[in-house]
Amino acid sequence: MSFQESPRPSDEEEAFYMHCRAAYLAVFRSSLTNIASKQQLCRALQQAGRNPSHATLSKYWTSTTSKLNFDDFCEILKCEKKTEEAELLRAFKKMDVNGDGYISHSELEKALTNSGEKMTTEEVNAIFSLLDVNKDGKLDYAEFCRLLVSTVERCQMALLERLEANAKLKRQNFGSQSYSPPKSSMSSSAAAASQAAATLPQPPETPRTDSDTTLKKDSRSSSRPSSARSRRSSLSNPITMTSSSTKTSKVQEPSGLQEWHHSDVKGCFFLEDDGSISSLQYQLHIPQTTNVYLTILPLSLSHRPDKPSSWMTVDTALFVTSAGETKEDSTFVCFTESKDKEKYVWRGELNAGTYYLLPFTSGCKIKKKSKKNLSIKPVELVYRTDTGELDLTTELREVLSDIFEVIDMDGNGLLSLEEYNFFELRTSGEKCDKDAWAVCKENFDMRKNQLTRQGFMELNLMEATEKDGDPSDLWVTLEAMGYNRMLELVDACPFQIDVHCEGTQPSIQPLSLDSGPKLLNQALQKSITTRTGAKALRGQDNIFIYTYRGEHRISSLIANKTNQKVTVHVNNEQSRNCCSSRGMSVFAVEVPARTKMVCQHVLPINDRQDWTYSCVETILPCT
Repeated sequence: MSFQESPRPSDEEEAFYMHCRAAYLAVFRSSLTNIASKQQLCRALQQAGRNPSHATLSKYWTSTTSKLNFDDFCEILKCEKKTEEAELLRAFKKMDVNGDGYISHSELEKALTNSGEKMTTEEVNAIFSLLDVNKDGKLDYAEFCRLLVSTVERCQMALLERLEANAKLKRQNFGSQSYSPPKSSMSSSAAAASQAAATLPQPPETPRTDSDTTLKKDSRSSSRPSSARSRRSSLSNPITMTSSSTKTSKVQEPSGLQEWHHSDVKGCFFLEDDGSISSLQYQLHIPQTTNVYLTILPLSLSHRPDKPSSWMTVDTALFVTSAGETKEDSTFVCFTESKDKEKYVWRGELNAGTYYLLPFTSGCKIKKKSKKNLSIKPVELVYRTDTGELDLTTELREVLSDIFEVIDMDGNGLLSLEEYNFFELRTSGEKCDKDAWAVCKENFDMRKNQLTRQGFMELNLMEATEKDGDPSDLWVTLEAMGYNRMLELVDACPFQIDVHCEGTQPSIQPLSLDSGPKLLNQALQKSITTRTGAKALRGQDNIFIYTYRGEHRISSLIANKTNQKVTVHVNNEQSRNCCSSRGMSVFAVEVPARTKMVCQHVLPINDRQDWTYSCVETILPCT
């Protein structure tokens, strides 16, 4: 259970993306070309060995979709798996009423016109005429399935060979914003069979679309910008950083800190399905101007002192903005720029007033994991005792205890209605009102109108009992809190915030801001632009790169001051001992007109070794 610590993909991931590029480049000249229609999406999916139904296509190409990029295509392929021969055989066997290994015309018509994506009689006749090779009025579906799968494999091999033979195409590895389409649902057997029959893969080809016209002018532009264009509009930023093991924090802990007034609060970063990271925000009130010492650090939940929690290497930061009369009036104040072991700290003076505390992590070391080992049996959550009663397993009780620890934000060992509702909103999307809370008080262990740890266990046991031991709802809760089916915390990082004030008592309240992500992004951008100068790309008077070099993190920002969007190609291949928040060493970013956009964050893979950040940003021509 470890977070991603390397920018280099595994062999399995590299093979997956190679297949993605091979399929994509069979339809488009460049992986920067966007999918512009549902028909193009269908063709690209077919080249990747998928047989998408109309419902599947409509799931990814909705009424509001205008384009999909290569990243989107890769994410779709992660959800839509190849149709296996065994799966096809199972679908046909359901149609084979007499079990003789053949499908008659009447059996096929009944299946395809009455369930799944219903077809017309004419469509069924056309399919049967095509597949009834012997013209004996029946279909040998085992032979058909074998032929279909082998054809798909041959097409895939041909595409990969074509990619391997073209060095320029092979080097393409562009990406932009992450996109997570809705989770795939299993199609009916009739739909699977009808799609398999109707969409035999076509031989590899390279059709040209209208969006390819600019690429035709320069054959070199399909992979990397030409050297001449690169000299005109690129910017290189080599930075060598020393290892953290030789550094001492610029911010020292104040002497006599134990005598200062103190408030703390706990929270958690959650990795969402679309790759974004969310957390609660907080409101800090300081009654009078005073010296302040702020810290944020990952929260260890390990029950073994010799085995620290795996997420303790995740970087954290706390951005502070003033709370104006409106959220739009909020202004950036400071952030925890220095690091002291696992703590990220800031020390200074804050005026009396109210502030927003905005937790942040770069995303370099907390990323979505591929859904591997799905065949592994999940951990048992409930069991029946000798008396036949349901109870929670020891493993689940330990995890629920950890969850209790995280949502007990003030650390008093009890859950208030407010704290419990943050948990409910995260896991079910609904709040528990005061009447329901009163019912909880009657049924579960409470103290001072707050839920105890034992009461929290009882509540979860009741949910399992109501479902007669079905753990489905428990899994929904656990996965929403970042746990996988092995009860490992892989998609979340708990943290703790401490505020010490020398002359007055601070108070912290959790705050759910509608504009929280916007406020954090504004504060992040401000922290970069105020601490480093802008460098214009060569030949581009209105496109600037800001590169912030902190003690432990490098962040870059692109400012586009033109009246049209620009696409910036980013190449980190010469970096050493670095991991990027983008998860790729080469990618492209679209920056809308007259906007600023954070390009990437970079951290060392091993912070005990020196690391070199070497990034080349280049403007790409519009396609």
